[in-house]
Amino acid sequence: MQDYILEMRNITKEFPGVRALDNVNLKVRRGEIHALVGENGAGKSTLMNILSGVYPDGTYSGDLVVNGEICKFKNIQQSENAGIAIIHQELALIPLLSIAENIFLGNIQGSHNIMDWTLTYKNAIPLMQRVGLTDNPETPINQIGVGKQQLVEIAKALSKNCKLLILDEPTAALNERDSKNLLDLLKSLQAEGMTCVIISHKLNEICYVADSITVLRDGRSVADFDDALKVSEDEIIRHMVGRELTNRYPAKTNTPESEVYFEIKNWWVHHPEFPEKAIIEDANIQLHRGEVVGLAGLMGAGRTEFAMSVFGKSYGCRITGEAYKEGKKIDVSTVPKAIANGIAYLSEDRKTYGLILSQTISKNISLTNLKRIKKHGVLDLNQEIRETEKNARQFGVKCSSIFQEAGNLSGGNQQKVVLAKWMFSQPDVLILDEPTRGIDVGAKYDIYKIIDELAASGKCVLVISSELPELLGVCDRIYVMNEGHIRGETPASEATQESLMHQLI
Repeated sequence: MQDYILEMRNITKEFPGVRALDNVNLKVRRGEIHALVGENGAGKSTLMNILSGVYPDGTYSGDLVVNGEICKFKNIQQSENAGIAIIHQELALIPLLSIAENIFLGNIQGSHNIMDWTLTYKNAIPLMQRVGLTDNPETPINQIGVGKQQLVEIAKALSKNCKLLILDEPTAALNERDSKNLLDLLKSLQAEGMTCVIISHKLNEICYVADSITVLRDGRSVADFDDALKVSEDEIIRHMVGRELTNRYPAKTNTPESEVYFEIKNWWVHHPEFPEKAIIEDANIQLHRGEVVGLAGLMGAGRTEFAMSVFGKSYGCRITGEAYKEGKKIDVSTVPKAIANGIAYLSEDRKTYGLILSQTISKNISLTNLKRIKKHGVLDLNQEIRETEKNARQFGVKCSSIFQEAGNLSGGNQQKVVLAKWMFSQPDVLILDEPTRGIDVGAKYDIYKIIDELAASGKCVLVISSELPELLGVCDRIYVMNEGHIRGETPASEATQESLMHQLI
């Protein structure tokens, strides 16, 4: 007889106008790594939020069974007391606090609710060692990379004697090396008796780490695979999207023009807090009309800093260099001037820089180009609704209506709104920083098609991505950035993952 640490039976959850979960069933064996996959809006995060007490008992129907007993969690604390911990896609860390302080957030080390600092740092060290963190426990969180921040989150879960660890898109913000390190850590925790549920869109990682897989589609559980080694990525995709997806990347339909359309020359950027430190050094790139150009690099290579500095000097200080469009020098010294010159930048951090979470989908989309919906200096609200609804539909945003607040969307649907927003500005040069982060395989294909259509319409696109197969699949040329320098430039048709990796490290 199977030993299940978790059973979720006939779980149904409704929001106004939307049935997010419809009689979903999930079984997780003790000591396994169980993968939960599905398209954006399939209900994965909602299901895990029920398990972790974010959505309390009474707000859903069905049974939640942990260690053979029906549980009715009213809050997150009750879930944690049952040995369940969840690490969300957006990390719940406080940047200015130390590693040790973040590990014990809500779990004070001391007595009578008084922090014992000596005990805090002492107890943090074995937890850090367990997850492979070698930093000083007094180091502030904002001084370590995203990969290490994920490890801090796991150490925080271990500090609460977690028995069932849920990870929602844990590698979304990580490069390939950090992703593999994290997956190997999950395997080592499994060897110690930990049970894990991992939500991810990266099917190669799922096949690498998972023992079993559950697939959700449109709020229903549509497939269970007890042995992940016996299922192919293509079969998982077929269940996720309800159709065959024979090619992950659309065939290119456009040949770039020979003349340079957009160019950055001799670009230097210095650190905003330490002006003597150069982050980008003498970078030069060229984009042709109708071309998709990739920018590869490891975490910390300077890709995002470069993109933000070009887009209205939104990052850095002592920025020097020149930007040209159609051979003419243009002014990109502020964000409005960059937008006026036809440049758009999709940030990798959609919650901070991409969206106003308290505003509706419609308002978020229209903000980049209010002139498009103005008549005689007055906003035409009917036109705004028509135009933004068309954009949201084009990007396949799953929502009850365009009047839904952006903050209530899933992470992947938020990313689609950001893409729709920048396309509403009708740019000539589009800089996409991790455009498919947190987006499922079916939606990725749709975005790749849109990128190809943009190029075919004469626009030029710069794609920054940590996924080398993605760059090879969608780009015409690829630049490699390492420690703020452009190390190389290669036609995508001549590049391989191995050749690019040699330039990255």
